[in-house]
Amino acid sequence: MWELIDSATADAELDPKTTGAPHTIERDPRMDHPPLVSAPPLPVPGTPPAPADFQGLVVSVLPSAFGYALRLTRNRADAEDLVQDAVLRAVRGEHTFEPGTNFKAWFFRILLRCFWSRHRKQRRSPSTMDFDDTPDLYLYARAAEAGLQRDGEDPAGALFQQLGTERVADAIAQLPEEYGVVCTLYFMEDFAYQEIADVLEVPVGTVRSRLHRGRKMLQKSLWRVAVDAGIIADPAEGA
Repeated sequence: MWELIDSATADAELDPKTTGAPHTIERDPRMDHPPLVSAPPLPVPGTPPAPADFQGLVVSVLPSAFGYALRLTRNRADAEDLVQDAVLRAVRGEHTFEPGTNFKAWFFRILLRCFWSRHRKQRRSPSTMDFDDTPDLYLYARAAEAGLQRDGEDPAGALFQQLGTERVADAIAQLPEEYGVVCTLYFMEDFAYQEIADVLEVPVGTVRSRLHRGRKMLQKSLWRVAVDAGIIADPAEGA
């Protein structure tokens, strides 16, 4: 589900969130004749959306924007202030949004800029966890050691079934910021590689690289969260 365990080359290939099997559409014989009513004209690229349309776009992303802000700030009041600030900046910069492009990515880019400008001086305490040289199959190996593997079942998948969304968010919060932001957008917000690149204003290759590294870090962080929550007993600590 979370696509944490992947090969070393998986991130260098196609984004699973944007690919799919091709399909065909049967031709409708009724379309052999031109329609009696002309279709409405397409919007001219670069033309700002109507105020009502723009307001609707903002409202549509507010729930996910608040969830993302909450994971960034770890404080409800700060998250509310952050979203409000982002909305004000979005309204002021409405003319910079190009209709037909990804509004959510555009708004999240504003939200992230607001976060960095407001909270860089209040950076969270760095994690004491050592992420150096975390192996690709760290979570798989540790879960198997704890006896979570049954009849060929993926032990990492078995562990995920016991972890809720909030615990996953807690684990992501322990990652270094540059990796935590990418993992939050990918795992929690279901953004595709290109959408994350648009939000962070970095090349897609950078997103793939950070996500590959972030996946490995997240496995170790998830294991620690599961142990601290008492979901599993760490064999290493019982030795």
